[in-house]
Amino acid sequence: MHSISDYQENFLNYLESQKISREPKSLYEPIHYILSLGGKRIRPILTLLTAEIFDTNYKEALPAALAVEVFHNFSLVHDDIMDDAPLRRGKETVHEKWNLNTGILSGDAMLILAYQYFEKYEPKIFQSLAKLFSKTALEVCEGQQWDVDFENRDDVTISEYLKMIEYKTAVLVAAAMKMGAIIAETNEENCNAIYDFGLNLGIAFQLQDDYLDAFGNPETFGKQVGGDIIENKKTYLYLKALEFSTKENAEQLMNLFSIQPSDNTEKINSIKEIFNETGASEATQVAIKEYTLKAFETLDKMKIDEDKKAILRIFGENLMSRKV
Repeated sequence: MHSISDYQENFLNYLESQKISREPKSLYEPIHYILSLGGKRIRPILTLLTAEIFDTNYKEALPAALAVEVFHNFSLVHDDIMDDAPLRRGKETVHEKWNLNTGILSGDAMLILAYQYFEKYEPKIFQSLAKLFSKTALEVCEGQQWDVDFENRDDVTISEYLKMIEYKTAVLVAAAMKMGAIIAETNEENCNAIYDFGLNLGIAFQLQDDYLDAFGNPETFGKQVGGDIIENKKTYLYLKALEFSTKENAEQLMNLFSIQPSDNTEKINSIKEIFNETGASEATQVAIKEYTLKAFETLDKMKIDEDKKAILRIFGENLMSRKV
């Protein structure tokens, strides 16, 4: 097995080798820009890692890993437009650096490019990858729409929120891992188990992202801290705070989530205080741990060596304790 840094280095080399030199530059430059901004590269690394977990040279999974990363960044470009976000990974978002139309069109091109990378595989594997990818891409769109719908609802439940983040975030993590298993041509039981592992890990990852959005270090987080609060997003933190609040605190929280002040500093600080006082921040950290442990339970279903299970467990533990 290789180290995470090895996967990352080889993926970045492959990404650079696939750089598109075509016209019009105004279409492709934003694609190169968003892909060069860095980020954690968790999804493509998981594709490579999984291929090797199931005894296949991870380099065979590089095209699928790139497809996952391109699709993920496509979704970020369009999410940033919908959220009117100024920053992505500490840099200008595509629509801010160029314009709205460029952001939309370059994003569309990224979705098509993602599919093209699967063409590098033989028909049987291509079919399995494309089928999984199509299902996943549609689920990501459904999750995004639920996220938008929730902004205008005051009756969002915890279970609805968890379903939304499962579709918006976790299914792509799960699919990234299952793609590695498909390329390795392992059995169906292993493919399904690694998908479930990734799904639960993806939910834990998004809950951690929600937590860091409120309580992360702006120098390491790479996004605007408090962005979800500014946008009045009903995250797990918010829903748990409502659940645990007194009537007075609940009214204050709902009122704060209904306003858009010119200076958001006081709003962010007040809401974070409620998150802490009600125990919502602690409950969110507990949920992150629970979903991570749920992911670990699926390892028992996999027909792989114990040392390889340990690698997956360590990866999950590191993800659970991340600060960025």
